[in-house]
Amino acid sequence: MGIKAWKTCIRRPPQAATFRLSVQNPYTRELQTTQITGYPPPTRQPTAEPKQRPVPDPAASTMDCDRILEASAKHPIVAGHDYQYGTAGFRMDSELLTGVSFRVGLLAGLRSRQLNGRAIGVMITASHNPPADNGVKILDPMGDMLDKEWEDYATQLVNCPTDQELLDTYLDLARRLEIDVNASGRVIFGRDTRPSGHRLAAALAAALDANTTEYTDYKIVTTPQLHYITRCINTEGTPEAYGDPTLVGYYKKLGGAFVRALKERKIQSKLSVDCANGVGGPKLAELLKYIPKGINGFNVQLVNDDVIRPELLNRECGADWVKTRQQPPLTHKPPPHVRCCSLDGDADRLIYHWLDPIYGFFLLDGDRIATLFALFMDDMLRSAGLEGKLEMGVVQTAYANGASTTYLKRRLRVPIVITPTGVKYLHRAASQFDVGIYFEANGHGTIVFSHEALAAFHNTEPQSPAQKYALEVLSAVGDMINQTVGDAFSDMLMVEVALAHSDWTLKEWATIYDDLPNRLLQIQVGNKDIFCTTDAERRLSHPPGAQNEIDDTVGKYNLGRSFARPSGTENVCRVYAEAATRSEADELATKVAHIVQQFGS
Repeated sequence: MGIKAWKTCIRRPPQAATFRLSVQNPYTRELQTTQITGYPPPTRQPTAEPKQRPVPDPAASTMDCDRILEASAKHPIVAGHDYQYGTAGFRMDSELLTGVSFRVGLLAGLRSRQLNGRAIGVMITASHNPPADNGVKILDPMGDMLDKEWEDYATQLVNCPTDQELLDTYLDLARRLEIDVNASGRVIFGRDTRPSGHRLAAALAAALDANTTEYTDYKIVTTPQLHYITRCINTEGTPEAYGDPTLVGYYKKLGGAFVRALKERKIQSKLSVDCANGVGGPKLAELLKYIPKGINGFNVQLVNDDVIRPELLNRECGADWVKTRQQPPLTHKPPPHVRCCSLDGDADRLIYHWLDPIYGFFLLDGDRIATLFALFMDDMLRSAGLEGKLEMGVVQTAYANGASTTYLKRRLRVPIVITPTGVKYLHRAASQFDVGIYFEANGHGTIVFSHEALAAFHNTEPQSPAQKYALEVLSAVGDMINQTVGDAFSDMLMVEVALAHSDWTLKEWATIYDDLPNRLLQIQVGNKDIFCTTDAERRLSHPPGAQNEIDDTVGKYNLGRSFARPSGTENVCRVYAEAATRSEADELATKVAHIVQQFGS
């Protein structure tokens, strides 16, 4: 397809002349003709080559736009919905997502072309949501979250009301960003076990076929596995090579590193893993094949691993259930004293827990995992002689329990960074440290190592057996941790390594500090958008006066802390409160909720 413009002289008097100007519309291909009167153009002289690179015009390309229009018509968007790309991509009822998935495919192919053909990932999952939901999110080449500017492009593209407007917006975006739509592009994608995943993957593939993008369907994978493979593909053959870009490569890397990191340390007892009846069940079973059975007492039992009946996904089990309900899975209640952990539906969250016959249920959430990792890494860095040479920091959100923050500051004296809610913010902040540990309280997190840290683990010449031991453990941990995103598998292995080296039970881990009692409420408001936050979502900047009233209320409670923030997807505000006692935390939360209702009505 191309723009064809030419001028045909009708008559040529000495002065003025009439010309016919014919232009082919780049989208409809109709030839539009008009007549103008004026002076004939002077004879063209040869011009020098432009100094600036000419802007590629996708409308002047040979791309077959009819194919995009035809494919889009087969995967229509559901009208009447406002689609917004958020931290989890597009996530909603799966019946609304077929057209969304198609348009995400177009954008992913365009993103790849902008980055000179580097592979872009697309994961189809709704994580801990019910089975009827699903989601589509895009991964950038290093396995990280999509660039913020491109989140806005995704929202714009998906909300186009017609096929023609979709094509126009797609071409306009390519033109504005100087992207050659005829260049090579590559996309890889996978999905979790939800029944709708196959349909959404087919819609995604249809878009990639329509804009001639090379793609690979990895079928059913965990979300962290797709992040891992994306980075491996884009770093293969470079000094930053991250590993073999296959599932087997993933299993071998994590399994082998786990064995090396354990050394001769013993694991105290069996671990029961609640797989949320999701993709984590079969994929963890595969990973365990690459770890010698029973090594150092490592004995894993998988429960809630039924993927044949999709309606069981996340039902009364899984990390989100355990965290929010503060109780073990109802579908497989563990006996007392058994060490347990729970994954979520796509295996990117991890929560540890156990049932004490006297004191009841104990929960070890993301705050506790971050603290355990920080203690372990601090000890290993000191033993390796790297204390003071590498900077370690911990990244949390406002939802982190205040007791964990206080413990880290006083016990380890490590820098603590608080970011807004959302993995992309935590990951970015953690990347500023040589050893950056980040976790949300919900169990999503990982460790990010700088190039300097990894080089120090591998290249430092040990001066003693103890230093050699620590350097070898750190080197193994650098391989075992999935640095691209929170990964329940690698985090679980890391917890087991840290506990084994500390010779701790879950109870000993749980007693390093006492959580402050807390309460989380969800408040219906007239318009959530009038609530604006600042200071990493810990304070309200609008509506005026609301934060002053919250401050006055919080000041009346011992160890009181509370904040309110609007939901990103629902017309509600969430109120978090903590205080020295359970009754005070509940009372503080109720009073702050009343303030929110007053200002939001």
